[in-house]
Amino acid sequence: MNTIKEDARYIIERSIETVLPEKAVFNSLESLHLPGKTFLLAIGKAAWRMAKAAREKLGQSITAGVIITKYGHVEGDIPGIDSFEAGHPLPDENTIAATTKALEMINAINPDSILFLISGGGSALFEKPVEGVTLDDLVDINNRLLRSGANIVEINAVRKRLSVVKGGRFAKMFAQTTIHSLVLSDVLGDRLDSIASGPAYPDSSTCEDALSTIDRYGLVLRPELREILKIETPHLLSNVQTRIIGSVGRACEAAGVFAKELGYEPMILTTTLDCEARDAGSFLAAIAREEVYDRPLKRPCAIILGGETVVPVRGTGLGGRNQELALSFAIASNGLDNVALASVGTDGTDGPTDAAGAIVDGGSAREMIERGVDPHIYLLDNDSYHALEMSGELLKTGPTGTNVNDLVVLLCR
Repeated sequence: MNTIKEDARYIIERSIETVLPEKAVFNSLESLHLPGKTFLLAIGKAAWRMAKAAREKLGQSITAGVIITKYGHVEGDIPGIDSFEAGHPLPDENTIAATTKALEMINAINPDSILFLISGGGSALFEKPVEGVTLDDLVDINNRLLRSGANIVEINAVRKRLSVVKGGRFAKMFAQTTIHSLVLSDVLGDRLDSIASGPAYPDSSTCEDALSTIDRYGLVLRPELREILKIETPHLLSNVQTRIIGSVGRACEAAGVFAKELGYEPMILTTTLDCEARDAGSFLAAIAREEVYDRPLKRPCAIILGGETVVPVRGTGLGGRNQELALSFAIASNGLDNVALASVGTDGTDGPTDAAGAIVDGGSAREMIERGVDPHIYLLDNDSYHALEMSGELLKTGPTGTNVNDLVVLLCR
């Protein structure tokens, strides 16, 4: 019989397999007609795998293409497709160079259609600043927003107005070309204008939203940048067809199937988790402490959540939202038997670390203390990585090739 932590790992790994992009792209292209010259543009952490599947499916009907993905995510050459790696979660010089190259190629080829493959991470990886905005501006503003605790919709409302390709501006730039977008969603509620900051989708955010975000989180900008945020993005586009081909909701459904296979009664609690990571961890520990034999959901049970928590960074440590959630759960569930929690980024990375997340149980905090680590102090310092490293509970998968938010599984026997 597997341990409860082994069950959690099995459910997580099998669920991520169900949202890998290759099959989703293949199936979506079955009914898609791309006449004439087609340019392939793939952006995000899953860009390479999505592009590879499209190339295998469409063959020479793709005239040329560009992939822009995170460092370490290109897995080889794809004939006729140029691959670029760039910065994430913050853009860098390679981001702008790769985006500029893609725009130049599209202009030179003048295709009849663009097959646009979008996955999480596209906001940082597909970027060219508007006139008056520098790369240093982008990095500074993005970094401050990411550390502020702002959610992805708020962050993207600002990002869009600093960029020539975000907020529908890419699609407007090539208004005479039909753009077919296939999207792996990493945004709560699958908001298409927020996924990768909506480069090919009408923007529903406003200048007021962007400025309110800046003011709400206390970011001070020079007057020129505030004026740029007042320039509206396109709210109507007629040349785009968009389809979501993968999301965290599908990963949660798969987790329920695999949990039931192992004998757990599954319940999807939410697919739009968006609170602070440490609050989510302590809340899930409260659920684990409940005696649920007389409740609708009986043990053994699996509580499944999808979404994306936030971490206001107040300390100096290393970690990510999934690791912080797991450490918080470990502290709040200390001493509980037969409970385990796995919290992972489906892309295989969590914050600026080499871990996807962590798998903990009711004995994790005790294990840390026995090794000389006070988990409370590490949590206060946002140093979940080193606390979980000491107890041997980091989950390291490497890049998975997909990105559909985070997946959390709480098991109670």
